[in-house]
Amino acid sequence: MTRWQLAHGRHLDLGAQSLLMGILNVTPDSFSDGGEFARPERALQQARRMIDEGAAIIDVGGESTRPGAGAISAREEQARILPIIEALSSEGGSLVSVDTYRAETARLAVAAGAHIVNDVHGLQREPDIAQVAADTGAGLVIMHTGRGREKLADVIADQFLFLNRSLEIARDAGIADERIVLDPGFGFAKDGEENLELMARFGELRALGFPLLVGTSRKRLARRLVGESDEGRDVGTAATSVILRLKGASIFRVHNVAVNRDALAFADAVRERETGEEIRPAR
Repeated sequence: MTRWQLAHGRHLDLGAQSLLMGILNVTPDSFSDGGEFARPERALQQARRMIDEGAAIIDVGGESTRPGAGAISAREEQARILPIIEALSSEGGSLVSVDTYRAETARLAVAAGAHIVNDVHGLQREPDIAQVAADTGAGLVIMHTGRGREKLADVIADQFLFLNRSLEIARDAGIADERIVLDPGFGFAKDGEENLELMARFGELRALGFPLLVGTSRKRLARRLVGESDEGRDVGTAATSVILRLKGASIFRVHNVAVNRDALAFADAVRERETGEEIRPAR
């Protein structure tokens, strides 16, 4: 059992039970649900539904990270996400994560009530975001990406190269290890074969010594074998969630919370038999 320390005096216990992070894209152009939740009332309805279905965390993003998506200004990103974060925080129904690489957006989001900063550039696009996490006490998700750089040929070697650099940035900023979770970044400048190789060798990432979050939801990795329908993509996602749970992942960033919750219940039961670790409700 590992305790993940978060902002505002909160924490999550990671170990015996899978934890679900519900994706809430308040964008017009995200690859799966762009435009569906751009209006605040629709976004809050979706967040409440995911909480009711079992999401421990709602991850709020205001800029699409799909390949080829256009950049927006920090002000526009903040205008999209801050009212949602404030509303969710006031309701107190779940923990809130902000999906951003911008230091100022992260600072404002934590001030608005966010508990976690989720940086898809692993602190390496705006390194000042690490100081924001340190100063606010936020939990931090550091994600691997291959975008904008030369990768090593071996997928695991590249994970260690990139994530160890990110961890140096975090430690230089004074972020304690108990506030850090790592994400291998499925789909971020990785082709189908690389994603499958990363999944097959996922257990090797445990040598980094941090809890692992995964985000395969509705990505090409899940779609390539099961088709493009929403139902197929969600079933494919659930299959990857189970595989990765059995290889050591703790947190699952998903669009369809209910399907993944049910699939992961079986994975957790198998792990309990293997490890003898009793499944307890998430706090």
